[in-house]
Amino acid sequence: MNGPYKLGIHWYRRDLRITDHKVLQAAAQACAAVCPLYIVSTWRDHHDWSGCNRQQFLCECLAALASELRTIDGRLIVRRGPPLEVLTKFIAETGAQAVFFQRDPDPHGRAVEQSVERLCRELGVAVHAIHDVSLHAPDEILTGSGQPYRVFTPYSKNWLAAAKEGPVPKLGGLHTPGHIPSDPLPTLAGWGLAQPVACLPAAGEKAAAQRLSAALKTRIGRYHEQRDLPAVAGTARISQDLRFGLLSLRSVYAAVVAAETAAAPAAKPGFQTFLKELAWREFYLAILRHFPDVLELEFAPQWRGLAWDEPDEKLAAWQQGRSGFPIVDAGMRELLGTGYMHNRVRMITAMFLTKDLHYDWRLGEAWFMRHLVDGDIAANNGGWQWSAGTGADAAPYFRIQNPWSQSARFDPLGSYIKRWVPELAAVTPEKLHIPPAGQRPLAPGYPLPILDHNTQRLRTLAIFQHHKAQQR
Repeated sequence: MNGPYKLGIHWYRRDLRITDHKVLQAAAQACAAVCPLYIVSTWRDHHDWSGCNRQQFLCECLAALASELRTIDGRLIVRRGPPLEVLTKFIAETGAQAVFFQRDPDPHGRAVEQSVERLCRELGVAVHAIHDVSLHAPDEILTGSGQPYRVFTPYSKNWLAAAKEGPVPKLGGLHTPGHIPSDPLPTLAGWGLAQPVACLPAAGEKAAAQRLSAALKTRIGRYHEQRDLPAVAGTARISQDLRFGLLSLRSVYAAVVAAETAAAPAAKPGFQTFLKELAWREFYLAILRHFPDVLELEFAPQWRGLAWDEPDEKLAAWQQGRSGFPIVDAGMRELLGTGYMHNRVRMITAMFLTKDLHYDWRLGEAWFMRHLVDGDIAANNGGWQWSAGTGADAAPYFRIQNPWSQSARFDPLGSYIKRWVPELAAVTPEKLHIPPAGQRPLAPGYPLPILDHNTQRLRTLAIFQHHKAQQR
């Protein structure tokens, strides 16, 4: 026996790997045998929030995890139902003496955890809830007065200066009992979802490790120069891997620091910029933990109650990439076609929805979560509130991106636009970045712009200024 427990349960959540896994390592050290358990959600309302792209990627990650577990004498056991109900039955069935799980960052997940912890106390079962979703738990990076940060720059300075844990040792055997039955791995049909049309990235921790390795060798050294260029493969493309825990933040951080150390001086700013992006991720996780109302309300109280327009047919035009603004339409079509959107274009499309169409940011937040493979509740909410001007350390309300000038700056040749909006393939680059004259569309079959940006910019300023005046 490795530790005090004969049999323990590791409840998998958003940590679908075996490598550098603090929670699974703790279970393996404390238990003679470990049952890796995944509970398939039967929550019907989540379909509007978690669409087929992300769920299909999840299914493929679980299949890969089941294969990886077999290499360490483990076996993924799948059950369906509400977590509390499943765990109650599973503990009784197996006689488990301990339950291990990674703490969840969102309010719903934390509420479930509290119920599980109460259940374990009632049953006399030890419970080990361990933070491992980020390098630093939300309560670790605080102001000098012990308060959560509301602004990113001082948070990031503290985050970057804080000591980081290194990767945990390689796991030994889990010795999962072979007689415990398992439900089949989940499928989209089981959730009543259609097959995705998007071309999804390869699933599983091995594929994630390969993506990270390739990015460190070929892209992160120029990250500071190319991360805002959607036509260039200039980002790491590991966001879905962090979302599902296919990669450990400890391993990612250690790999980036090692690559920076070995890099030429000209490449070091790229690695440093990338580390700050990891800090942004953890900043939004901390905001969600300390201010869970951001899922329902504007983070900045002064902007609560803003008069958003009621959506009309222009919402569907935005969703389907038929707004007549080439960079906006390219981003929305990339989302529909791949389950991904370049981060710079996420900002452009989000600001277009909130400050050109004057629609509630929550509409866009939900649409992105439904289609993004990397849809992360904290980062998605943080990004949308930043773009709307209502969030933590958000863009000021008077900062309103012009889609025409944004495409001229970040996609000057129109390569990204033409990749996703083939109707515009023959249009010269300079025409892609200015509104079409009169009532002549940019190309046959492509719609005219659904609004005039300059007019709507002035209206946005008036809406925010009027609301601000009413708060005095």
